[in-house]
Amino acid sequence: MYVNIAAYKFVTLDNLEELRPQYQDKCNELGLKGTVLLTPEGINMFVSGLRAQIDDYLAWVRSDARLADLEWKESLSAEQSHKRMLVKIKKEIITMRMPLIKPELGRAPSVDAKTLKRWLDQGHDNDGVPVVMMETRNAFEVDVGTFENTLDYRIEKFTEFPEVAAQHKDELQGKTVVTFCTGGIRCEKAAIHMKNIGYERVYQLDGGILKYFEEVGGDHYKGDCFVFDYRTALNPKLEPTETVQCFACRAVVTPRQQLSPDYVVGQSCPHCMGKEGSSGDEHGQQAGHAAAS
Repeated sequence: MYVNIAAYKFVTLDNLEELRPQYQDKCNELGLKGTVLLTPEGINMFVSGLRAQIDDYLAWVRSDARLADLEWKESLSAEQSHKRMLVKIKKEIITMRMPLIKPELGRAPSVDAKTLKRWLDQGHDNDGVPVVMMETRNAFEVDVGTFENTLDYRIEKFTEFPEVAAQHKDELQGKTVVTFCTGGIRCEKAAIHMKNIGYERVYQLDGGILKYFEEVGGDHYKGDCFVFDYRTALNPKLEPTETVQCFACRAVVTPRQQLSPDYVVGQSCPHCMGKEGSSGDEHGQQAGHAAAS
């Protein structure tokens, strides 16, 4: 079995040009596949390999004092989750275009998976305030699965989130809002922004959906979790599902949609049949650039 790790950390990295070949060489040496994003605000990675190689890689990464406390999430698969190894330099770990947000200077409050489950079980937080879940992911990811009764504003890209959060601030006063995403990056930035614009009670789900699955399973969650690799989606047991992406337009195709005559493996799906320039093209580009978001 291959071990797939997802990890990120917000920390100032000022030697990106020096780091990129070091990461590329180390990953190639160990036979790892995946994506590592190096940015001035930190690192984001999704890397797949055999147990011993992954352990070697993580020890090497954490030998950098800036990343000594790096945490990660794991899942297993029968084959490597990526087909090649890419190490890239980008401006942000996840693009939000809000330069005043600096998570390393102070995180928004976070809630761990077990505490969130308890809140959802009882319908309120420790202070008796109603809890509301808020999506920070793109609409096509949400369609694969999300928490029950969540606020989903159908954003197409994360740069739309700040405006959406501002538009709905007044109606969420008096409630505890928990932002969430796949692995923690987007919801961490989202929660900081929401605090900055005046949300009184906002938390991020620590470790995102994948950590929630790992620690408490699928309680209060409906469906699967979209991931940016060949597996497409994981169930609450962190196992790959039958959901796929269309080869032509890169849209997500559920098992039910695969029964449609419009779904032809490698050629078309119900989303793109008869349509040119499907929005799925954007989804495919996003999949190529994302790691542990």
